[in-house]
Amino acid sequence: MVSANDHASPPDSAGLHRSIGWKDAFWMASGVPALVLFSIGGIAATVGNPSWIIWILSVSFGFIGAFVYAEIAGLFPSKSGGASVYGAAAWIRYSKVVAPLSVWCNWLAWTPVLAIGGGLGAGYLLTALFGTDAAINDWQITLIDLGFMKDDLSLRINATSITGTIILMIVFAIQHKGISAAAKVQTIIGLAVLIPLLIVGIVPILSGDVLTENLLPLVPISGAWDIEGTTLFLGGLFIAAWSAYAFETAICYTSEFRDPSRDTVRAIIAAGAVCILIYTLVPLAFQGFLGVDGILQPGVEDGSAVAGVMARMVAGGNTVVTQVMVVMLFLALTLAIMTSMAGSSRTLFQGSVDGWLPKYLSHVNNHGAPTNAMWTDLGFNLILLLMSDYLFVLAVSNCCYLVFNFLNLHSGWIHRIDNANAHRPWRAPTIMLWIGGILSFVNAMLLGAGANVWGKGTLLSAVIAIALILPVFAWRHYVTDKGRFPEKMLDDLKIGGNPDLSVRKAGMLPYLTLAAGVVVVIIANQVFQLPG
Repeated sequence: MVSANDHASPPDSAGLHRSIGWKDAFWMASGVPALVLFSIGGIAATVGNPSWIIWILSVSFGFIGAFVYAEIAGLFPSKSGGASVYGAAAWIRYSKVVAPLSVWCNWLAWTPVLAIGGGLGAGYLLTALFGTDAAINDWQITLIDLGFMKDDLSLRINATSITGTIILMIVFAIQHKGISAAAKVQTIIGLAVLIPLLIVGIVPILSGDVLTENLLPLVPISGAWDIEGTTLFLGGLFIAAWSAYAFETAICYTSEFRDPSRDTVRAIIAAGAVCILIYTLVPLAFQGFLGVDGILQPGVEDGSAVAGVMARMVAGGNTVVTQVMVVMLFLALTLAIMTSMAGSSRTLFQGSVDGWLPKYLSHVNNHGAPTNAMWTDLGFNLILLLMSDYLFVLAVSNCCYLVFNFLNLHSGWIHRIDNANAHRPWRAPTIMLWIGGILSFVNAMLLGAGANVWGKGTLLSAVIAIALILPVFAWRHYVTDKGRFPEKMLDDLKIGGNPDLSVRKAGMLPYLTLAAGVVVVIIANQVFQLPG
């Protein structure tokens, strides 16, 4: 759909407006701390006491990766779309398939935030307005049974999917006004969101409601650190990565920064620092307040009761304060949706500009918003909203996210080799590239070991979703573009004075790295399994 205010821009990043600074990008990424609400209950209910440690480890891993992403983003001041786009420029010399795979996996990881956030937000609203036992929360019309993917999984229409659709349409309308207007709205909402999250993390600790016996001993819910217990722990680290690494979205707006050489690194480091604080305090307080018995109560694992629990952590039995906290946590989910729509639509946009994805996605309106990409995001998520199990959607999405992270943590050293002479506004310490490379194999292990903790069909479903890039890219590259990449994308590869795609200075190293990653996934998948 194209409105009267839309126009077809040439397929390059010039269609986006340079109208924001690093503080605006920070607020655009301020929905990331709210992603802790998506899986905090599921991880706690699955792993038990060590769940708070999982969040600290996971956000630390994400912060390490941020140094790599900040460097490669600085190489491409005219590109938008985030780390996957900058990483694809490294992999293109070595494989036409791996490069678009990076972009595709990043989009598949980010876009479901719209559906999951919309669904959880709708659940918060319906519970606040009608109560947990109201009839409106129980009716549904089942459309398709998806039990072959996971037990009791289906596509259905209910009050949650309808309310979630309304939430997504409102966010779309805000984003349609362009990045500058969206950043102003997100700054306002962000202040109203980060404050209650900090309150949730700090007040129970100061009031003495965080009990040591609810945090220790650090033994998984299975009762021992055997294969089952270790698998559950790795499954927790697996699902936490989807939230805790996500502040890398702060560099999605490089081509919209007024001063990309300065703004890029400031945006991602500032976003990462706030996430370290939130992802440490909130899970610690949540686990310490509830304990294992509280975690296993209805509605905690699927996230629907998390807002109410967090409100009680702060307000006790005060009904008014509880309702205010629920509303503020609903705003937190709305902010996460806005962050996702802004970032994932720009990934689609730049993927189209660079020749990976269908050409229609490079359209922007006169506000500089990539509206065709936004419509695609919206349509895909209206289908996901019909899913009966959002945690399964999150788990499949996170498989894609870990593939993206594996590829892009290695893109840092590949760029260093192939584009050694390129100007780098910010250069990461070399040791961080080495640590990032090691971390990529940790992520590969989490992918193999942790995915199926969340459903036996999780990893297979992700492989199928990832493989869809093959026909999509083949159509764009070989049918639409007749086997040639867009000139703008080829021009971007000249950053290091090495525009010839046949020149591969890293030799066999990238291929060996890919092979090693696949081996790690397979071994981890075979070693770490749950009984039955």
